[in-house]
Amino acid sequence: MCLGIPMEILDINGYIARCGARGVEREVNLFLLQETPLKPGDHVIVHVGYALQKISPEEARSAWELFDQMLDAPGHA
Repeated sequence: MCLGIPMEILDINGYIARCGARGVEREVNLFLLQETPLKPGDHVIVHVGYALQKISPEEARSAWELFDQMLDAPGHA
């Protein structure tokens, strides 16, 4: 199973974006979305350093809410 993390694009330089989520910033490769118009403020799903899909801010927020619920579940170490 793979886990994609929703992140917000902060800055774009060619095919590399600086993205942030929950206070963490990472460089993300946008090459797989080269046909998708992207700009700072957009949200993407990131897996192993690559943006896989553009998503809405609501989808990003919903994903983070689900991650929080999983972390708060009984039995989580």
